[in-house]
Amino acid sequence: EDPIVRDVDEGGEGEFTVCWDPLDGSSIVDNNWAVGTMIGIWPKSTGLIGATGRDQVTSIIALYGPRTTVLVALDDGTYEFTYGCTPEGCELPDGSFEPWICSRQDIRISEDCKIFAPANLRAAQDLPGYKKLIDHFMEKRYTLRYSGGLVPDVYQQFTKEQGIFVNPTSDGSPAKLRLAFEAAPFGLLVEKSGGKTSDGVTGGSILDVQINAVDQRTPLCIGSANEVDRFNEMVCMVE
Repeated sequence: EDPIVRDVDEGGEGEFTVCWDPLDGSSIVDNNWAVGTMIGIWPKSTGLIGATGRDQVTSIIALYGPRTTVLVALDDGTYEFTYGCTPEGCELPDGSFEPWICSRQDIRISEDCKIFAPANLRAAQDLPGYKKLIDHFMEKRYTLRYSGGLVPDVYQQFTKEQGIFVNPTSDGSPAKLRLAFEAAPFGLLVEKSGGKTSDGVTGGSILDVQINAVDQRTPLCIGSANEVDRFNEMVCMVE
């Protein structure tokens, strides 16, 4: 990521501001784990600085694993596209092959879940509410699925159609996630799929947080709606 907004619209005809993280998961790529790319696209009318995630015209998340798949936020929901199912491409119903196919349409994330991905666990030493939330996940026998890569850890919510990713912060464990590069693009996709997001402070949607700097950091909770509500109650103390 580049912390500076760069104007590359030499002809003055540009319509969008694009903010992207080309390789999320750089700290786990040497393990040959799944990594990805995150892209948020804002209209020229708002630009990036001073805008919010809700101003995005679309967002795109690519996951590079055993398959290459891409989530795209469209007007009527979240869609997944798959690349190169075979060396010849992906087979269509008529027997022909294309490099890309639409593999899933209008993906929905259920209100409840049994899958959790807890990031920044060190903060549980500082935040009693976060420790209580982790205890709840364990006592209720939730399934732990966490790799340390934001793209695979949130992308699973679209594959399994459920899940919760939590990344609260504290003075001793400050925020690392970038609002514009990471939280806002995923937030748009999750909310379009029926999930919810939290800014980790007020309990409001991450899409309503104003972007004041390219490198602005933020806590985040994202996923199944009822689990985000639980996070807000336990960690943000929002009733």
